Amino acid sequence: MYKHILIATDGSELAAKGVAHGLELAKGLAAAVTFINVSEPFPALAWGGAMAGYVAAEELVNYEGNARKYGREVLDKCKARADALGVRAKTLYIENRTPAEAILDVSRAEACDLIVMASHGRRGLGRLVLGSQTAEVVSLTEIPVLVVR
Repeated sequence: MYKHILIATDGSELAAKGVAHGLELAKGLAAAVTFINVSEPFPALAWGGAMAGYVAAEELVNYEGNARKYGREVLDKCKARADALGVRAKTLYIENRTPAEAILDVSRAEACDLIVMASHGRRGLGRLVLGSQTAEVVSLTEIPVLVVR
């Protein structure tokens, strides 16, 4: 059925449920897994103020360094879980992209046939204000998406 599963994770407790579910599915199907973690671009609002150029540049370096470190830690844990289950897995860290955009691009580039991701299941104003990367992936992808709540 599914041969290559893309599992998106931000390292949160909720995303861990998606990782666990995706790994169990991959194990049962003898499918390969690609884990993806994405760091979003540095917030544009941080560029205001009198010392904006200097302060923001320093903060940008800190932000990107911390995001890379965190992403590697998250992905290393995922890879270790996959190895423990005997699931073939690789990891990808993508920086300075929106998660939905990166997930869609990687799913195509890696020829994945299923995307697994978690969602809070927000509705109404909460979804409008916070946005939904999951909803964007579901609406724009051409392959199935398994959403774990």
